[in-house]
Amino acid sequence: MFFKKANKIDNRIDTLIGADTHIEGNMQYSGGLRVDGTIKGNVMQANGSLCTLILSEAGRIEGEVTAAKIVINGKITGPVHASEFIELQTKARIVGDLYYKSLEMHTGAVIEGKLVYVGDNIAEVNY
Repeated sequence: MFFKKANKIDNRIDTLIGADTHIEGNMQYSGGLRVDGTIKGNVMQANGSLCTLILSEAGRIEGEVTAAKIVINGKITGPVHASEFIELQTKARIVGDLYYKSLEMHTGAVIEGKLVYVGDNIAEVNY
């Protein structure tokens, strides 16, 4: 009857990109990142770290996104790489390919691209 969600998202936010913030250029981060604004550039987790990215309904990213755990309710234009888990909430929209190990997709979420299951062989996938 009761079950524990296997892919729990870490709610700790180390970096916040506010709603009125616009960033142009690539970004590398560690820990938890929440994006309410706009980023035009690649968003990558730091090498060797398992990071969390949360994109709110107002958030927008134009570029490649890489993180261990991702929650999307905004729009990403570019490929998305989730090495552990990705949750696409109702307003989520991805225009690009999605590489994932575990996927949770809510009604209303849209993906305009390929879904590529990487499983445990993440190193073998050509991004």
